[in-house]
Amino acid sequence: MGNQVDKLSHLSYAEVPTMDPNGGADAEDGPRIGVSYIFSNDEDEREDGGAADGSQRDPHREEKPFNPGDEVRCVVYYNRDERIYEKSATSARLDVYSAENLLNKCRAGDLVEFVATGQYPHWAVYVGDFQVVHLHRAEIKNSFLTDASQGRRGRIVNDFYQFKALGADMVVQNAMEQVGLKDRELSWRNAECFAAWCRFGKREFKSGGEIRIGKQPYRYNIFVSDKLSHVLEFQSLEDMVMEKRRHDRQGRTAVLQELAGHRSSGKEAQGQPAQDALTHGQIGLTDFTSYF
Repeated sequence: MGNQVDKLSHLSYAEVPTMDPNGGADAEDGPRIGVSYIFSNDEDEREDGGAADGSQRDPHREEKPFNPGDEVRCVVYYNRDERIYEKSATSARLDVYSAENLLNKCRAGDLVEFVATGQYPHWAVYVGDFQVVHLHRAEIKNSFLTDASQGRRGRIVNDFYQFKALGADMVVQNAMEQVGLKDRELSWRNAECFAAWCRFGKREFKSGGEIRIGKQPYRYNIFVSDKLSHVLEFQSLEDMVMEKRRHDRQGRTAVLQELAGHRSSGKEAQGQPAQDALTHGQIGLTDFTSYF
């Protein structure tokens, strides 16, 4: 992408039991700086009607129109050079459609994303006959696309993840075989991880699909401008997805303000003048500070 890296922030996460027998430690990785924390299930928060600021949404208040211009543009790398996800003005179409119009564009095996301002995006797998399979309120359900949208606009997002897709029949089979699973039977933390697993078949989308060891091979680059990006590192794809979705819910403006605020707080703690380093581009590659 030719972007100058703006800042590296190292996040570490609480280890959880996994079933991956093949993980191995990387001897070249040293200690990481950060604070451990555990993500909640964002789908539950979304369905409870919570707004992005933590307040309760008024069901009688008209929703703000979704603004693609306020989306967080980003690219994700695995082991520094393998691009596995990209959402930018040039990488994928960001136009959204009403659920009714989206039906005319979907083919079996497509990934569908429903979006609304201040809400987590909701992903589903289109399986044909106007229906999708999706993770909704801790259960894998088969629903009509218009019902699954809950009034949100949507788009086809097959190209956001850069993995090689399975055949359409296999994608549909993966989705349909999970219908009815709920609660502790589930292997996914959110609708995006479930839908992406159906299409690409990668166990990394499942909870415990990767051993969380010292290395942090996933680099989540948030585009601040055409020449600057803010970089976060993660131990697992699941962790990266959860943080990316949190940013999707906040919107680009709020995310950049949050990043600038954390940077300013770090400067004050070190006895340096507080300033908006993201705006002035004065952060270097070796400047490691905690993101939380």
